[in-house]
Amino acid sequence: MNDSGRLSRRGLLGAGGALVSGAAVAGATAPAAVAAVAHGPGHRVRTGFERLAADGYAALSGRRVGVVTNPTGITADARHIVDVMHADERVELAAVFGPEHGFRGTAQAGGSEGRYDDPATGLPVHDTYLKSGQALADVFTASGVDTVVFDIQDVGARFYTYIWTLYDCMAAAALAGKRFMVLDRPNPVTGRAALGPVLDRAFATFVGREPIAQAHGMTVAELARLFEGEFLAKGGARTGAGAGARAGAGAGVAAGRGGRLQLETVTMSGWRRGDFFDATGLPWVPPSPNMPTADTALVYAGTCLFEGTNLSEGRGTTRPFELLGAEGIDGRWAAAVNALGLPGVRFREAYFAPTFSKFQGKTVGGVQLMVHDRAAFDPVRTGIALLVTARRVWSGFAWRPDLWIDKLTGSARVRTLIDAGADVDEVTGAWATDLAAFRTLRRGYLLYR
Repeated sequence: MNDSGRLSRRGLLGAGGALVSGAAVAGATAPAAVAAVAHGPGHRVRTGFERLAADGYAALSGRRVGVVTNPTGITADARHIVDVMHADERVELAAVFGPEHGFRGTAQAGGSEGRYDDPATGLPVHDTYLKSGQALADVFTASGVDTVVFDIQDVGARFYTYIWTLYDCMAAAALAGKRFMVLDRPNPVTGRAALGPVLDRAFATFVGREPIAQAHGMTVAELARLFEGEFLAKGGARTGAGAGARAGAGAGVAAGRGGRLQLETVTMSGWRRGDFFDATGLPWVPPSPNMPTADTALVYAGTCLFEGTNLSEGRGTTRPFELLGAEGIDGRWAAAVNALGLPGVRFREAYFAPTFSKFQGKTVGGVQLMVHDRAAFDPVRTGIALLVTARRVWSGFAWRPDLWIDKLTGSARVRTLIDAGADVDEVTGAWATDLAAFRTLRRGYLLYR
């Protein structure tokens, strides 16, 4: 696009607030250095992108930029950041990199959009899905960018693949000698605490590269700092290669082989660790086709475990991950899990017919999760309780033959305990020591109070 076309669309974002950023932009950011922001009826979180733009994109001055993003990379008024940056002469935006589901979000789980030129901007869109290590570094090199910017909304669960796209892109940027900038967004289910089992590296895949908790309680910028400080900088990056990357980890690579990672983070303003997404004032865009609402994200860290079973996890319904079921299940399941008195949630006997995925077109019985107290609700404990009770009340219960449950939980421990008849307290108690260690490690990388 010529300069006159770019000039006519300048000023698309208003100013407001100073830029706060990671160590390589404007000094180290630690919890004590984050200014307190009063919460009130009109308060709104400002994302990392909005703060970057309000600062006139100063941190990107003189750089040739590529953006790793998807439909969630939007402004507060629901414009995509790629469209906004492309129209601004202060940014030299040269490429877009699409993750699983694609840059514009047209692909289902396990798919991507491939390589194409974006019709709206003319920018080349490169596919990152199932690429890592040198193969992904080569994509960055071929794109001609010198800085890779990441802006994708996460949902707070270890097995949601965008955080491992972040990880793989960080490792590849180091190999390719590119700067890497993370624009922060809220953890939609709060950042109050880490929950659940910690991954055993022997079970590393694209749904979990490194030993973090199942519900990590961190933002993407905080995770980037942790990845760099604990894994990538120590040469321990684990990446997959080719089509096998989703199912199994490939050989480890030293992330710094092409030079030390140059990580920059741009923090949010107005976000506190106890904020759920509806407190942010930001618009929700489904990060993937089966994550339609922030309510879905609330339960996902627990109920996604049903991907590792022969039960439906609600794909093909209007309430994925809130509806669970299978042929032959009746009201005994809802009664059994309600009898446990789990905090913050109740269970409704439910019947539904998925339009795709497991039990497509068949009516199945099961439960619907009804969260009534988000602050008290523990999604991981709830997911374990649902597995334990489903196995007890339904004779047809089975794990997926490929033992995907072990990849989701991060080890064989949950599966073997449930198979041995362990109750909910026994299963959740088995990860207590590992979780306590991760919580201690995590504290050193938090950016917000």
